Amino acid sequence: MSTRPAEQMPVKINVKTDIRDGQSKDTFELIAFGRYYIKENARFLQYEEAMEEGMAKTIIKVSDKEGLILRSGAVKMRLPFIMNKRLKGSYHTPYGVFEIDTMTKRLDHQFDEQTGTGSIDLLYEMKMQGASTGTYHLSIHFQEEEES
Repeated sequence: MSTRPAEQMPVKINVKTDIRDGQSKDTFELIAFGRYYIKENARFLQYEEAMEEGMAKTIIKVSDKEGLILRSGAVKMRLPFIMNKRLKGSYHTPYGVFEIDTMTKRLDHQFDEQTGTGSIDLLYEMKMQGASTGTYHLSIHFQEEEES
C-alpha cells in the first residue's frame, strides 16, 4: 500500500462484538468486505452489512485520540469516542431519534503495512436515553484482499 492519502485498500473484515449487561453476555460476529484507507491523520474502515431492515453502510474512523462509528442506510447512527470522556451520539429509528452516550475505556488501532493486516480494539459503555445498555467490546481485525 502506498502512502498517498485516501488510497483505498480492499480488505476482509472480521468484527466481533461482545456486549455485557450485568450477568448476561451476548456475542455477535460479522465477516464483511470493505475498504481501509488513511486520510490526513485518521484511518478509516468502511464496509456494508445486510440487516433485517436492509443494507447499512458503516464507517469507522480512528486517530490517536478519538474514534467515530457512522452508520447510514437501513440504520442511521453516530457514535463518537474519546478516551475517558462521555460523549453524545444518536441512533435514528422510524419512531424518532434516540440519544446515546458513550464512555470510552479503550481505543487502540494497529496496522502492519508489510502484512496488510490491522486491528481496532474499542471498549466502551453505552447509554440510550439515559439508561445503560451495557459495556461493548468491538474487536475488529482486517486483512488486505487481492483485487480480482
